Amino acid sequence: MEDKDLMEKELLIIKGVCDLYLHGTIESSTAEVHEAFKCALNESLNIQNKIYTLMAEKGWYKMDTAEQQKIDTVKQKFAGK
Repeated sequence: MEDKDLMEKELLIIKGVCDLYLHGTIESSTAEVHEAFKCALNESLNIQNKIYTLMAEKGWYKMDTAEQQKIDTVKQKFAGK
């Protein structure tokens, strides 16, 4: 398995971990549990950012640029609400 494939899998896993920690933080019943989940979430987000940054530097994480017209259309749609 190539490095790119491994990094993609790691990124997917850490995104799932972040999702679990986020829900744990939101659903915490005590301040102590909330803080524990929040710390774990922040650490996981830092790991996710490092993986993403490395992949972006290597050109392994491509993102499409949104067209300005589409951005303006969405802005107008929600501006009146």
